[in-house]
Amino acid sequence: MTAVPYDEALAEFEPVIGLETHVELGTASKMFCGCATEFGAEPNTQVCPVCLGLPGALPVVNETAIESTIRIGLALHCDIATWCRFARKNYFYPDMPKNFQTSQYDEPLCTDGYLDVLVAGETVRIPIERVHLEEDTGKSLHVGGATGRIHGASHSLVDYNRAGIPLVEIVTKPVTGTGTMPAEVAKAYVTELRDVLRGLGVSDVKMEQGSLRCDVNVSLNRPGQEWGTRSETKNVNSLRSVERAVRSEVERQAFRLRAGERIVQETRHFHEDTGMSTSGRSKEEATDYRYFPEPDLVPIAPDPVWVATLKDALPEAPSVRRLMLTKELGLSDNDSEAMVNAGVLDVVLATVEAGTSATEARNWWLGHLAQSANTAGVDAADLPITPAQVARVVALVNAGTLTAGLARQVVDGVLAGEGEPDAVVVSRGLAVVSDEGALAAAVDEAIAADPDAAEKVRSGKVAAAGALVGKVMKATRGQADASVARRLVLERLGVTADLS
Repeated sequence: MTAVPYDEALAEFEPVIGLETHVELGTASKMFCGCATEFGAEPNTQVCPVCLGLPGALPVVNETAIESTIRIGLALHCDIATWCRFARKNYFYPDMPKNFQTSQYDEPLCTDGYLDVLVAGETVRIPIERVHLEEDTGKSLHVGGATGRIHGASHSLVDYNRAGIPLVEIVTKPVTGTGTMPAEVAKAYVTELRDVLRGLGVSDVKMEQGSLRCDVNVSLNRPGQEWGTRSETKNVNSLRSVERAVRSEVERQAFRLRAGERIVQETRHFHEDTGMSTSGRSKEEATDYRYFPEPDLVPIAPDPVWVATLKDALPEAPSVRRLMLTKELGLSDNDSEAMVNAGVLDVVLATVEAGTSATEARNWWLGHLAQSANTAGVDAADLPITPAQVARVVALVNAGTLTAGLARQVVDGVLAGEGEPDAVVVSRGLAVVSDEGALAAAVDEAIAADPDAAEKVRSGKVAAAGALVGKVMKATRGQADASVARRLVLERLGVTADLS
């Protein structure tokens, strides 16, 4: 055994967590040049001398990126700097062509904020240390190995398209007092932060594409003792994995501390398939990066009047909007919290806006879709189905075109990439069969196959018709209109009135 069960670990140790969230901004061009930022372009087709760091190329700051960062800081209740500047963060990575990253160090744009999140009915305030702006790195692809990592690979490829895309880093202060729920608090924070960023319109926050990714810091200490040594699990890319990364690290560190071993300050790699992490490299300190002011960029001095204008134009906070909408829709506090914890409240509300009832939308996203997400190992909100498509499936059920069982098959078809709901109904032949002529043969076969049930119905025990209707449904792969099938069964057996 290499881990202590989560609840047992938290009964013995106090956790301290911290999250560093990286957000790719949705600007049309990169941070310091005019190259495009679209996701999925052919490798190394969105590059230029500036983002490749070629000699003599000079950067120019993206104004929209500055504005977006300030808006994020304001939404997180931060103080906005009146003067700040960029620095060079020096290190060698093959996916950073300049061998330094233009970032902010001791003079970030935004500092000292907070974000309130709801966990188990209680509001938890997450303190924000800083929100700063930098540029993203390129992307390495390690080929020939079994794990996709450099160890065991035969060769590596580098795509510099992502290098230079505006990247905002949101860093919390150490979060204490989470008790028995550090993993749940971490997930709730990233969920709420993603909703805030989406509401601001500054990023598409698609974790599966790397637009939003998290570094998860965890340390443990015994009650009353100093904080322990932290580890940093890098580039966690789903809400579910944020929670799992905290859990696995709590369990791992507790096991080592119990055994009298020392926790090493290091970065760790999270593995989606196992829910565990493995050691990466020793964690550098700030001095290791040899920060110094970027000589090719002038300082930034946001006009306080402009900042005030941006603050006045901020959209309503997601938490406020949710409270208002859940009350309007008649959802209970428990419903609201369940949907927030599952990360589906926004898509539930969008499904309602697309034409369904709140109850139907809730049931789909917390029911079949949640199960599908769990099977796929993704968050429900990240499933390849839109609120409008879910609303269309509900409309087909309400129109009598689909039964509940057929509707689930249609949703599965949409998730499998088979097209829109109506197209899946046609291609899979899933529409409800209500034509009496088409059902007559199935009804006769059901009666012949179960004479005992048929005789019970003839003798007045109409409830026995349910078994015969079930056979009809099975014979028609669930497509029979159950009410029509039941009426035909009773008519065939000489029962003219429903006596049940």
